Amino acid sequence: MTAHRLEVADVFHAHENEFLQRWGHALSDQQRKVLRDIGLCRTAALGSHLERCDRCSYETVAYDSCRNRHCPKCQSSARDRWLMKQARSLLPVPYAHVVFTVPEQLAPLALRNQRLFYSLLFRAASETLMEIAADPRYLGARIGVLAVLHTWSQNLSHHPHLHCLVPAGGLALDNSRWIATRRGFFLPVRVLSRMFRGKLLAFLKQSYQRSELCFAGKLAELSTPRAFHSLLGTLRRREWVVYSKPPFGGPEHVLKYLARYTHRVAISNGRLLSLDNGQVRFRWRDSRHNNRSSVMKFDAVEFIRRFLLHVLPSGFVKIRHFGLLANRNRRQALALCRLHLNVNTSDNKALLTEQQKSALSRSCPQCKRGTLHVVARYSTVDPPSSNSALDHATFDSS
Repeated sequence: MTAHRLEVADVFHAHENEFLQRWGHALSDQQRKVLRDIGLCRTAALGSHLERCDRCSYETVAYDSCRNRHCPKCQSSARDRWLMKQARSLLPVPYAHVVFTVPEQLAPLALRNQRLFYSLLFRAASETLMEIAADPRYLGARIGVLAVLHTWSQNLSHHPHLHCLVPAGGLALDNSRWIATRRGFFLPVRVLSRMFRGKLLAFLKQSYQRSELCFAGKLAELSTPRAFHSLLGTLRRREWVVYSKPPFGGPEHVLKYLARYTHRVAISNGRLLSLDNGQVRFRWRDSRHNNRSSVMKFDAVEFIRRFLLHVLPSGFVKIRHFGLLANRNRRQALALCRLHLNVNTSDNKALLTEQQKSALSRSCPQCKRGTLHVVARYSTVDPPSSNSALDHATFDSS
């Protein structure tokens, strides 16, 4: 039997009461739900189910998952299903990875106004990419953008930024041909940075004029026109960080890239090292020192507080598509792109790893040929009394 691996849920179990005593008054309903769901995920409290192979006698009992999108244990299968769907939209061209970062002075405003601020962030970044790409001086084409919101840094601080994956090329403005970017180059970073800066600050100014921003708590001093416009003026004079990796790979590389970013949560269970004497130790990469790997230690209550900073508003969509990839015209736009690229729709299953295919198909681990199907569900703590089921019981804690 393998030793139990430390999980975020273990920290929650051990220190939830202490955390609630200190911070319970400040939690949103959504944060309370995440705290509860992660703590109960794949335990008897959520019930269990019996799975049976349709080719052999194999049976297994497993506890049910919470399916919360912030849970470190529930994202793997959701990611693989999403990747399989996205594979249909991939083109056989290089892709560029562009990251739009928000200055740290705006992070408190973003945290207090999450739904509005993050939506403006998506809008500013997507419009920047599409407008500069459409400019004949740079590309002169209509492009597609897949954008993913992350709100954390490696040390769990609040650090809103967007990861954008973009085909390195697009349709000519008259739809007559495919226009590829120059080899090893996508769009000029400084131009992207300055337009992004201008757009986001303009959107924030409009929101302030419409009284849409909240300035509660420590942000109260920013509520006056003089203070708010002074902040915007200061940020307008600074260079903002936009990172663009040279175009890389094809569809198979893009899927691996997407797997790293789309369904991440603030910290994975794999980065946790220990929980001793109320202290959580975990691995992190220090971006200010060439991504040097190191170990960080937090008080458990502070660890929980930082984790819950990254709980998104209920129903907020953190993965969005724009331009050629927008849902309303994706099928027609991609068909036209493939026509000009002289390619057929790719076999999306061929782009997934064998492990991903097996997970999606629920392959039987015993005979390797059959498929596992749920044949019964149980809402009590006790698993089914069937001897055959108990003989093969596997309570998944991965």
